[in-house]
Amino acid sequence: MKNVTPKKSRLDSVGEIRLIDKSNVLQFCVDAPKHYNEAYNLAQRIAPKYSRPDNIIVAGMGGSAIGGEFLKDYVRNHAIVPVEVSKDYTLPAYANERSFVLVVSYSGDTEESLSAFLDAKKRDCMTFCVSCGGSLLKYAEKLGVPYLQVPKGMPPRAAFPYMLMPQLVLAEKLGLVQDLSKNLIEATQILEKVSRENSPETTTGSSVAKSLADSINGAVPVIYGFGNYRAVALRWKQQFNENAKVPAKWEVFPELDHNEIVGWENATELAECFTTVFLRDKNEPLEVRNRIEITKSLMPKVSKQFEVWSQGKSMLGKMLSTLVVGDFASVYLAVLRGVDPVPVQTINVLKRKLGETGTRGRVIRELEKLKPKS
Repeated sequence: MKNVTPKKSRLDSVGEIRLIDKSNVLQFCVDAPKHYNEAYNLAQRIAPKYSRPDNIIVAGMGGSAIGGEFLKDYVRNHAIVPVEVSKDYTLPAYANERSFVLVVSYSGDTEESLSAFLDAKKRDCMTFCVSCGGSLLKYAEKLGVPYLQVPKGMPPRAAFPYMLMPQLVLAEKLGLVQDLSKNLIEATQILEKVSRENSPETTTGSSVAKSLADSINGAVPVIYGFGNYRAVALRWKQQFNENAKVPAKWEVFPELDHNEIVGWENATELAECFTTVFLRDKNEPLEVRNRIEITKSLMPKVSKQFEVWSQGKSMLGKMLSTLVVGDFASVYLAVLRGVDPVPVQTINVLKRKLGETGTRGRVIRELEKLKPKS
């Protein structure tokens, strides 16, 4: 029988990767340790003059809102006030002068975020903005609302460190988070390791992210998280959507065992269309571990299943290490599919059509009427 040389993966050629990843999005993944540290140092400029709030609301959309989801999970086991992420034009009914509203929009021109900012000002909420510019910072400055301006020139999803770290720093300065600097040191060391292990120069067989992308290619990725990894699973899903331009879904234990698991019951050949990724932690609660193992055993034999284990001791390190692997995997999947990760044509078309509805113009007109608080 004639020996057949295995076909070399496109991911094993740095030249091919760069040819497809025209804007070098992978470099944001490789430089993740640097960006998180730079974002942390930038956020030290924040000097909130607000008292401890009754609740925290992060208002944002998409790649800007995911930092709020991360914050919510990060503080879930020790926060003394509730944290909610609002992805809408208006804030929850309970928002008032005792609410701390963090309006996050990388571009500063997202109409939902501008509308939420307007709503926060009308309700006299304690408000802070994070953006690289746009109308959000224009009106924040005009109305005397404190803000942090982050670096421009990145795809919003690649700016995640600059959207996240100000929120964590604010939480620490409000007394909701402790030892952030210490935990970031450990997280940086872990991210440096993750970056080396998944850099473009590594072979597919040596890289978790490349191997995952290779296995997912041609299927719909399904990401399963739990507890502190809820937002991480959501981030993976969003990155596959925007970078690789593929449908993806995410679910969370234990809830998925009350509905999602039944969807696999008679999936048979349909199960071959999906690849499931379980986000794991060596210190995950025993009850969660049992659920994951039993769930895996009940899924169809033809379904592809993979596990990505967190690294480190601090929760910050664990969450970021898992998140960055997903960032890498989504770009590598884009390369395998031959698509540039940066353009988001459908979103751009949607925004253009929404601009014709006049909603953003109405919000701007109402912002113009507001006066700075004396």
